Amino acid sequence: MERLLVNNKKRRLLLFFLGGILSSLAAQTQNFPGLEPDNRAAEYGRRLNSASCTWETLAEASLWASGGEVTPAAMNTLRSAVAELSAQAPADPRERGEYILSFMHKKFLKSYQALQTRVDTILTNGRYNCVSSAALYMILAVSSGLDVRGVMTKDHAFVTLNTGPETIDIETTNPHGFDPGNRKEFHDNFGNVTGFAYVSARNYRDRASISQAELISLILTNRISELEGRRRFNDAIPVAINRAAFLEGRLTAGPANPAASPLFPDAAKELLDRIFNFGASLIQGGREEDALRWSALASPRFPDAKRWEEYNYTALNNLAVKQLRAGKIAEARDTLKRNEGLINAANKNQLDSMILDAELVKISNEAKTVLLAENGLARVKDAENQRLLPAARIEELRTFFLLKASECKAAEAGWAAAITYAEDLITLYGHSRQLDEQLRIFRNNRVAELHNAFADAYNHRNIEEALRIINAALEEFPGNRQLMQDQDAAQDAAQDAAQKAAQKAR
Repeated sequence: MERLLVNNKKRRLLLFFLGGILSSLAAQTQNFPGLEPDNRAAEYGRRLNSASCTWETLAEASLWASGGEVTPAAMNTLRSAVAELSAQAPADPRERGEYILSFMHKKFLKSYQALQTRVDTILTNGRYNCVSSAALYMILAVSSGLDVRGVMTKDHAFVTLNTGPETIDIETTNPHGFDPGNRKEFHDNFGNVTGFAYVSARNYRDRASISQAELISLILTNRISELEGRRRFNDAIPVAINRAAFLEGRLTAGPANPAASPLFPDAAKELLDRIFNFGASLIQGGREEDALRWSALASPRFPDAKRWEEYNYTALNNLAVKQLRAGKIAEARDTLKRNEGLINAANKNQLDSMILDAELVKISNEAKTVLLAENGLARVKDAENQRLLPAARIEELRTFFLLKASECKAAEAGWAAAITYAEDLITLYGHSRQLDEQLRIFRNNRVAELHNAFADAYNHRNIEEALRIINAALEEFPGNRQLMQDQDAAQDAAQDAAQKAAQKAR
């Protein structure tokens, strides 16, 4: 009769998701990402905030944010466009703003691509999205002396032009996106009107005005999203660090500033989410030791007590589960001791309980003698006195050690001794379904043992011995149907033998 103890509260690996949902780790990273920003990040932020900010600064910051180098070739391309605009653009601010949009689409913008957020890519192949085209428009507009700002919604970005009398929306992804909703005239080569087109104005209920620097920061935000979409969580962190350094100390709450708006990605929160997403990818990839090292490296620099506590607990829990499944109980306890400063007392107690539980299960499964099983019972009693495990789990473990001790008693001393031992345990610890069932099995086994002894004597025609065995058995189990049938058979056989002996005597 074999049993295996299992915890009915099955231990599970915990996956830790923060800041964004992670599905699977596509690639293992070899090294941790750096935590220092590019020196240019804060410098560009400072220069863009200056009243003397030029279009060249906007261009350099946009190229830098795009992830490419600020190359002479890229800057020369933009200088050529600026010179062309200077010679051709109308003097009236409104007309100049519309001219720049048309000029930009003719000269640079070739095909819309939703994820193409980089300004340098526009200059090389003409692909663009709302953010990259808005940044390019802003560069060209500032070079022409226009007052432009960014605008963002939940999933879109564009620009506004302030001419003084009016503020005009400009959908930079559309060549006819100047002041959406107004009539656009088509002209032939001789200047004659040949028709009209309309671009519907988007009715954005939730929109936030953002500065030129804040619009450029969206290039970094989009790059972060794109990197994480490809599970490159480590590569997203330096970009988030650069964005935080780029915007650091510049955002202040106010009606025209999205610092108080949920639409604008907060740089500090965005960075912290990236820090934890990378850590989560380590845990999900089974690299719990690396995850704990990442915590030791990043948590002092980017504090968030509650999130780091949850993160560290998850990593330690998963590591402990892995070690316990491999039977490495001492290693799991040592790992917890080395890292106990990373978690609070309540979580440490939970992990201590899990390790103790696994240790007691191992002891119970390996107990082969009554003495070892009784030692396990003593350990359970200690755990109960110290309240190291839930009361229900204490009862489960105690019951199993009781069952194991009784089984060992049966193996060491036989069924009769095991029955007496089990009855004493029930008297001491009380009835339970498992103990009562075990005692029933022991009794059935003892009855079968007595029946077999009787049958052996009976089959060898040693009726007197068979009667002695069965009468003693009925004293042990009075009223047992099987034994009473055996007794009847023995008495009939004895009577037959006596009759045959009497007949022979005549």
